[in-house]
Amino acid sequence: MIAQPYLERIHALLASGQRRLLGLVGPPGSGKSTLAQQLFEAVGEQAGLCVVVPMDGFHLANGELARLGRAARKGAQDTFDSAGYVALLRRLQANAPGEVVYAPAFDRSLEEPIAGAIPVDPRARLVITEGNYLLLREGAWAQVQPLLDETWYVEVERELRQSRLVERHMRFGRTLEAARDWVAHTDEPNARLIEATAVRANLQFRW
Repeated sequence: MIAQPYLERIHALLASGQRRLLGLVGPPGSGKSTLAQQLFEAVGEQAGLCVVVPMDGFHLANGELARLGRAARKGAQDTFDSAGYVALLRRLQANAPGEVVYAPAFDRSLEEPIAGAIPVDPRARLVITEGNYLLLREGAWAQVQPLLDETWYVEVERELRQSRLVERHMRFGRTLEAARDWVAHTDEPNARLIEATAVRANLQFRW
């Protein structure tokens, strides 16, 4: 359940009647996608049309990660097409009349991005995008926050976040040992980098 003050913040974004972009940021396992879905369900009708566009659709393909020697670090900041993500946000912000913008999604069962999977209708008033690196100030990532009307940093206790990640990795095929190893050596270094960006958010969201 989303607390009323957060919903009021959403309604304030929508008050202008213009398209608004909300960014949800936090480390892996913080519940960003869950929050995005709950906000979608809570304000979708009032927003006219609301759509969720995850940053994860810009994962580099597994074959490209292997070619670059980054497969063991999948999820790190340099394993995404950050410039492509920025280009999409610019199109979403511009909201050209009559233009449907197609965004990619990420299929966890395949562990691959899927191009053109999310249509964003020009009538959509609220676009919620969620991901790890929306507040970074390195490379193309530095261009993300200025394109967003607001950014919310999603906080959760570290132990809960890590247990969620282990469960997620096991659900998609890793053994318990392999899941714990991935969390310790891949997810946690990324989490520390992301946590350092929290002060740049407009709002700290707490479950």
